[in-house]
Amino acid sequence: MTEQHAPAAGADRSGSARHPVQGTEARKRVAVGSSIGATIETYDFIGFGTAAALYFNDAFFPSSDPLSGTLLSFATLGIGFAVRPLGGVVGGYLGDRIGRKPVLVASLLLMGIATVCIGLLPTYAQVGVWAGVLLVAVRIVQGLAFGAEWGGAILMTFEHAPWRRKGLYTGITQAGFPLGLLLANAAFLLSVPLPGSWAWRVPFLLSAVLIVVGIVIRLKVEESPEFTELKEEGQVAKNPLKDVLREDWRNVVRAFFLRVAETAGYAVSVTFVLTYLSREELADRTLSLTALMTAAALGIIATTAWGALTDRVGRRPVYLLGTAITLLWGVPLFLLLNTGAAVAIVLAFVVSYAVCQNCLAGVQGAWFSELFATRTRTSGASLAYQLSAVVSGFTPLIVTALYASTGWVGPALLFSAYGLCGLLAALLTRETWGPAQREHAAAAEAGARAAARAGSRV
Repeated sequence: MTEQHAPAAGADRSGSARHPVQGTEARKRVAVGSSIGATIETYDFIGFGTAAALYFNDAFFPSSDPLSGTLLSFATLGIGFAVRPLGGVVGGYLGDRIGRKPVLVASLLLMGIATVCIGLLPTYAQVGVWAGVLLVAVRIVQGLAFGAEWGGAILMTFEHAPWRRKGLYTGITQAGFPLGLLLANAAFLLSVPLPGSWAWRVPFLLSAVLIVVGIVIRLKVEESPEFTELKEEGQVAKNPLKDVLREDWRNVVRAFFLRVAETAGYAVSVTFVLTYLSREELADRTLSLTALMTAAALGIIATTAWGALTDRVGRRPVYLLGTAITLLWGVPLFLLLNTGAAVAIVLAFVVSYAVCQNCLAGVQGAWFSELFATRTRTSGASLAYQLSAVVSGFTPLIVTALYASTGWVGPALLFSAYGLCGLLAALLTRETWGPAQREHAAAAEAGARAAARAGSRV
């Protein structure tokens, strides 16, 4: 069978990279493998957020002042987000220098070791302040690993995918995040009846099983064809981080603000809301986790669907829709939560996650990848993606302080402000998959099919 190659729309502005119109033969395996890896990494990293909201304020910090314990717990959560840019820089640099695959395997292994260690940590009652110190140390390792993860997983999928289905395929990888969220919260829900600290230890210890499965899968994933070609042509960037900051810093800034709306919005509408429901006695842990799991289950489908929609209408329109809904959702979100009704709380989580968050996440894989050239793509996309994590990481701390002084109104307005931030960024970011690119890709795909039919008759 003859493959038609040409510069993919948005794939490399230099026009040097050549990519099969219909993707590589390994495209589905790579997408699923990257998604499974993302699932495991999210299980580990986001599971910490759930534990921080529900358990860590008592387990690792003094219990004499509950609000201070919550603030310290969220500060520890934020540290993991703060070091994610460093992980993104290192992972992006290595991904552009030595390949996407080695970074994927290493990040997953590092995350697994740190997560299992959390399940083995002593508590404040056992070792005093050293409990918090040890928790911070392993959280830093988690942040570094997760920072290196996203760019490699998304870029591997993007660079194996068909031209006209890059939104769908990267959406499949992005769907690994709600799946990881679902599994993490399912583990915490099932562990609620366990005595003492086992309620939060068991979910972290179970990560060991997932890590073994993930490593086996990732070792079988093929390297990116575009990186392989760059390497063969001697076009690999010597210093991709320096190059992307010199040549593409504007896109780094744009992608940063696009991402803030999604990730910091999640920190308000999910991470903080879990604590809010508990503190206001609006819902017990079982109802809160069930609501979040329902939203996460729908989010697996929603993220993929939002990504697929961008292949039909473009990246920008879908992002504008998601950020506009986020802007308008802040006050209605808390009004629903304040009813204390189970149905209203489930609905609040579903809209916040499957619509506001997943709509944006489903777009980012393809849009962020298309904003950067192949030789610096991992560095550029990873840097923007992970820098925004600093904002989201400390948002639970900020929003808890706002709540202490303003009640629920402050958190509601902060959530809407993040939506406005993303909306303005979307308006200022170029469309990478507009009508011209879609028509060009459709014509190229039709030509590839015709060439394949002609070759089969010979």
